[in-house]
Amino acid sequence: MVKKICVIGLGYIGLPTSIIFAKHGFQVHGMDVNADVVRNLNHKQLHIEEPGLQEALTEVVDSGHLTFATAPVEADVFIIAVPSPITDNKTANLDYVKAATESIVPYVQAGNLVVLESTVPPRTVEDVMLPVLEETGLSIGSELYVAHSPERVIPGKIFKELEANDRIVGGVNEESGKRTKAIYQTFVQGNIHLTDATTAEMAKVMENTYRDVNIAFANELAKLSEEIGINVWEAIRLANYHPRVNIHQPGPGVGGHCIAVDPWFLAEQQPDIARMIALARRTNDDMPVYTADKIWHILHETYKLAQPKVALLGLSFKGNVDDMRESPSLKIMEHLNQIHMDYTVYDPHMQDIRVPHQVTDLDEAIADAAIVVILTDHDEFKAYNPAEIAGAMQHKIVLDTKNCLPEAEWRAAGFDFIRLGDTKNR
Repeated sequence: MVKKICVIGLGYIGLPTSIIFAKHGFQVHGMDVNADVVRNLNHKQLHIEEPGLQEALTEVVDSGHLTFATAPVEADVFIIAVPSPITDNKTANLDYVKAATESIVPYVQAGNLVVLESTVPPRTVEDVMLPVLEETGLSIGSELYVAHSPERVIPGKIFKELEANDRIVGGVNEESGKRTKAIYQTFVQGNIHLTDATTAEMAKVMENTYRDVNIAFANELAKLSEEIGINVWEAIRLANYHPRVNIHQPGPGVGGHCIAVDPWFLAEQQPDIARMIALARRTNDDMPVYTADKIWHILHETYKLAQPKVALLGLSFKGNVDDMRESPSLKIMEHLNQIHMDYTVYDPHMQDIRVPHQVTDLDEAIADAAIVVILTDHDEFKAYNPAEIAGAMQHKIVLDTKNCLPEAEWRAAGFDFIRLGDTKNR
């Protein structure tokens, strides 16, 4: 019977996972190598933003069901939820997964279950984790059970989706899968689908790669539409009325810890085969440069402004979260630096993280700016009064890369309204 769970990694997945298991009656020990994170969590202070997270953390810490430290402890189940980033040469960095697995070896006992939640290239469990776990001396599959169960959640809705979404469980053998399914059934309301570990790894990477390829298609359509002179957002809306069509939305690039990373896991394994996957990834990686160049063209070629200031709104990779991992905004800023553009950047969700050119309030961001560029579709940005913004700006130009602003209101306030993927009314 499972009584205690040890979760390795207390980031955007590991912490909510720890909390939800604790809320369902398990004694949970959360471990992270970052001493500051552990210290803050022990004082019920968060290092990430997620609706409902603070209240849930306070509840389970006060109840004694969740504790934190920088080292693992003995437990019935070990869940590994650490980063699996890519290197500069677009290959998977599995050092965190290997180190996390090594960290639990001294604490693993016969009958324990080890579950990897991190999104990883296919065969990571077989080729990276199992050789390490064999150092315990326990027989894999009969004395020590191992599985992969990738998360399927989106920032901003993590708790809801942890419970509601279907879940994949891939065991190294049938018994490992059954034991993993049993612990997740304590809170998962969706269906739990059993398979083998490598197929589970592949399925998760396929899910994110599908979305990346679809977004790359949308971004190419946006570029084409600008050349043709139509509104791509309207065209996509109409095309999606077809019962078998689901074109995604274009934008200034793709960010986050999954979609911007996982396709490279497939491309690196079989580059001669995964040509469309790699092309889609490069297409989306090029969008920040395309967006920065578009800003330059608008100000210097269309409006012929001298030394214009740009107000960038949005640092996080998606709306209403504080997650800046792989954010296109950072790459846009980098390219603006290279082409010597003057800019400020403001994000109400990113006040605790400082980057160059960042300001702490909207007024400072837009003061004497020639153009406002929406890079993230935060609700705060959608609710701004354009008439109030106009008064502080040197020129009244807005570039909406997310199609999230009420165009009529901004035009009524005197703005020249430009939308990514739309040259109409320029």
